[in-house]
Amino acid sequence: MLVYFEFSRVAFLKILSYRLRYFTGILTYFVNVSVYYFIWRSVYSASSDVSGYDLGQIVTYVAVGWIIRSFYFNNIDRDMAAEVMEGKIAINLIKPVDTQLMYLSQTIGESCFRFVMFTLPIAALLCFVYPVRPPATFLSGLLFAMSCLLALFIFALLNFLVGTCALQLQSILGIIRAKYFIMEFMSGLLLPIAFFPRSLQEVMFYLPFQHVSYTPLQIYLGRVAGAAAVRALGIQTVWVAILYLLGRLHWKFSIARLSIQGG
Repeated sequence: MLVYFEFSRVAFLKILSYRLRYFTGILTYFVNVSVYYFIWRSVYSASSDVSGYDLGQIVTYVAVGWIIRSFYFNNIDRDMAAEVMEGKIAINLIKPVDTQLMYLSQTIGESCFRFVMFTLPIAALLCFVYPVRPPATFLSGLLFAMSCLLALFIFALLNFLVGTCALQLQSILGIIRAKYFIMEFMSGLLLPIAFFPRSLQEVMFYLPFQHVSYTPLQIYLGRVAGAAAVRALGIQTVWVAILYLLGRLHWKFSIARLSIQGG
């Protein structure tokens, strides 16, 4: 495990070299939340309740949703795609380490940096400007933190699955773009899943995407509490295990017949 800790440490130091982009990122996230704030304020001018959410809840939902996105977001798929196109993936293949765990370790290191330099400043700015509510209860806050950690692993493992496609397809930029929009929509970040048609909600129940944003936010707002919140964490854990196993199988299948280009 010390080897994988070193990957995390190196990733933390590497991303530290590009800390200026996080200052511009803070502004970008602030603009995103501001746009949604004024849209929702206009929507709620005609009604005080939409699908069980009042204005204060929806503003908190949007703000906290983008705050946690700044923590769990990673580019494993883009990094893998670039390494395949440049031929650098061969270096990873000859390293005496587990490739999947290596990428996850790097993601943890990056997320630790993002939490300090990105998530906390964004949270402070948004809570200062907009009426963002605290967690429903102290217990909700603790369960929310655990849910965010599981969301990080779900997001990273999904990206690893997508990135592994590059081993056979060579270029997956189109797939990455499609995944990005699917994730933003079906995770509940752009719109609470409770707003979707019932038939679509039933389909999304069997997919992992909602456990990246929607589940943590429901716990934060107290709409999922007690035994239901613990059950939600259990479902997230199951998805982490499933995606981990799928990632390993996909990787083994992909490297069985691999041609490396570039160099």
